[in-house]
Amino acid sequence: MISVDDAGRFLEQVTDVAGLQVFDANKTLTGLLRSSGRLFAERSYDHSYPHCWRCRTPLIYKAVSSWFVRVTEIRDRMLELNEEITWVPANVKDGQFGKWLSNARDWSISRNRYWGSPIPVWKSDNPDFPRIDVYGSLEELERDFGVKPEDLHRPAIDDLVRPNPDDPSGVSMMRRIPDVLDVWFDSGSMPFAQVHYPFENHEWFDSHNPSDFIVEYIGQTRGWFYTMHILATALFDRPAFKQVISHGIVLGSDGQKMSKSLRNYPDVSEVFERDGADAMRWFLMSSSVIRGGNLVVTEEGIREAVRQFMLPYWSTYYFLSLYVGDHTPVWRTDSTHVLDRYILAKTKNLIQVTTQEFEALDSPMAAAALRDFADVLTNWYVRRSRERFWDGTDKDALDTLYTVLETISRLAAPLAPLVTEEVWRGLTGGESVHLTDWPEESEFPGDDDLVSAMDTVRDVASAGLALRKAHGLRVRLPLNTLTIVTEGVAGVEGFLDILADELNVKEVTTRELDDQVATELGIGKKLLPQSRVLGPRVGSQVQSIIQAAKAGDWSLEGGVVTVAGIALEEGEFVLEFTSEGEDTAVQFLGSGGFVLLDTTVTPELAAEGLARDVIRAIQQERKNAGLEVSDRIQTVLEVDGVAGDAIRTHQDLIASETLSLGIELTELADTEGALAVGENSKIRVKVSQSG
Repeated sequence: MISVDDAGRFLEQVTDVAGLQVFDANKTLTGLLRSSGRLFAERSYDHSYPHCWRCRTPLIYKAVSSWFVRVTEIRDRMLELNEEITWVPANVKDGQFGKWLSNARDWSISRNRYWGSPIPVWKSDNPDFPRIDVYGSLEELERDFGVKPEDLHRPAIDDLVRPNPDDPSGVSMMRRIPDVLDVWFDSGSMPFAQVHYPFENHEWFDSHNPSDFIVEYIGQTRGWFYTMHILATALFDRPAFKQVISHGIVLGSDGQKMSKSLRNYPDVSEVFERDGADAMRWFLMSSSVIRGGNLVVTEEGIREAVRQFMLPYWSTYYFLSLYVGDHTPVWRTDSTHVLDRYILAKTKNLIQVTTQEFEALDSPMAAAALRDFADVLTNWYVRRSRERFWDGTDKDALDTLYTVLETISRLAAPLAPLVTEEVWRGLTGGESVHLTDWPEESEFPGDDDLVSAMDTVRDVASAGLALRKAHGLRVRLPLNTLTIVTEGVAGVEGFLDILADELNVKEVTTRELDDQVATELGIGKKLLPQSRVLGPRVGSQVQSIIQAAKAGDWSLEGGVVTVAGIALEEGEFVLEFTSEGEDTAVQFLGSGGFVLLDTTVTPELAAEGLARDVIRAIQQERKNAGLEVSDRIQTVLEVDGVAGDAIRTHQDLIASETLSLGIELTELADTEGALAVGENSKIRVKVSQSG
């Protein structure tokens, strides 16, 4: 029996509280129970309670009659058609969406509301003469009601009333049921309703459905994705879409779901003004939210996107424009310089990877490839090639960098459409990067051996710089020797001069990695089990593993570490190198080898390092004075005794590196505000343009 009306008030048959709203009736009902001696206890409980998300009004649960779609009759076919859809992330197909389909129930499509799409069902108002008519077109309505409706919404559509043809007395009438459709029925109808199918556009719909791609957040596995799939299966026996990204939830800076009412996210206008719209786009498109994970939006995360790609990309473009001079770069890939060949081969690989990831709808991996390439381009290719650009006459370098930047602009355009447009138009003078063709990897030369060897060189350089930092040895301080121990060492031997310059060492030597070389060089390995990671997997055995590792009872074969008879997995241990020599530092390489750095600093090395510090100070003073990179200068240095001796020894080097036509040395009388050079020296620098 129904006891509550549509406003949530008790009906007349509930005599004690008739007319009261259900929440207002609580005190009265409690009082009745108490007075009749039936009240067991009266308590208050704090608990979550459903509220209208718009007006925050408390809701009640009330049984109402409803119209349903028999989803259970097509459930098996829905599961079969789901197999034809490519889901990102892939686990949603058989996971959240697949399980929802497996447990699908009949779908209640009617709602007791005023606003919405009226359900086109007319029903007899006399149960003695039952009849139900369902209409599928305006023509059918005009046929039965004698008028073609112009307004299909309430209340106009409800005015269509006609006598019940099954009632011979002519008294009962056919009236539209008062319900409207669930809004998700409207959403699920989008693929065909948007083009007024089936009344027109048959050819268009047949050639555009299923859709190639859609995207919405993970909750739509029970909403839009689901209702489209139901209707497409029932009406067309095919999926509604071929590929879909079901992304995660974007959270505010407080970790809660982003909400306009709570304002728990960075102000978008401020982000656009400070960091640019591309920064926000890159932040979102490169994040795990594309793979179904949740994402906390923070200002720091957005600015990190700028640092990772856009700043290196833009600074490289600026670098090219600074040195291009009178030469007009052209798109070409035939340079024979080893660094040009390397970056062109890396670009070929980048095209291959980004194309593959974009086609797989995996923008985070495409963004990662572009980010890593930007690091190689700026921190290796440009830095190692800088001297080739200084006078603007090395056309191989200029054309190669132009070609690589133009290609990156096209590859990154989907992720950073504004900055790539600015760079691409600045490079080419063309109309728009978004109107160009996607790069083809076949346009670039490949050289896997060169790429592998140069990547190893970069790995060695990174390890060498890490050793310098760990031992407080600044890069401008020259050292004597670096030894590389790795497999296939012959591949890097052609680049030892690059490593010597990069790491500022006098000599680079190589050794092939084998079982004996570490012992010969006095290098040992220490195994450090990570007990917090190991514990959940091995339980009480973790202590015996730690003790065996300390005793050296472990082995490394085929990349697998075994200790106390247990094979450890990645992340469960750390391997450290130890060196017997006090003046030798060792660093592990990702390839499985290691590098040794002689950390001995002789007086001669210290003097040269001080001279290089002086070069750096002069270059900074040139910049502060607003001089062009090609300007010749006169330099005056106020120095102390140690600095003076080092500068005199290396005066030719300093003059050459700083374009100084003359260097004058005077005694440093006052150290306040002077620049520190070397270990304990100070200088003061003055420069002026010569001639």
